[in-house]
Amino acid sequence: MGIGSRVRHREWGVGIVIQVTSDDYKITFVNHGNKELSKRQDDLEIIELVEPSQDLISLELVEKTLGKLLSKITDESEIVDLGDKWIGGKLVFHPGNPELKPYELPVDSFFHKIVMVRDRLRVMEQRVNSSDLTDEEKVSLQQYITRIYGSLTSFNILFKNREYGFKGSGK
Repeated sequence: MGIGSRVRHREWGVGIVIQVTSDDYKITFVNHGNKELSKRQDDLEIIELVEPSQDLISLELVEKTLGKLLSKITDESEIVDLGDKWIGGKLVFHPGNPELKPYELPVDSFFHKIVMVRDRLRVMEQRVNSSDLTDEEKVSLQQYITRIYGSLTSFNILFKNREYGFKGSGK
């Protein structure tokens, strides 16, 4: 049997084969949802046979593969230039207690972390938009993301090109 074959099971009723593996059939039954049945079971009656294809691939496998690919693409950081005046610079944090040593951090390392935050916010925004959440839940989460962008606008001074910076709600 191939994907699309209609079957009848004595316990679960009528169903359609949605995935075929070397050992099993994944079948969606009208009143009982998805079930995996061994190909060795003999309690399936074939109502309508669809011949198996030689290049079988399941929707689940396609979704997983596409998800991994998109994740790799969207999780990679975009190359963004640091403003020329900051190249080679460093941030120095002086603690309020004079007995403690100041902490120094190269500006380019700090800038890279800011860009990573921005890129991950974009990925989160994409995932919210493509999720199964209700429109109301999506709008609520989008408002939080916009506020986060707004909180990060102070770091826009580090960007060479203004279009790469953070943008809040404009209020």
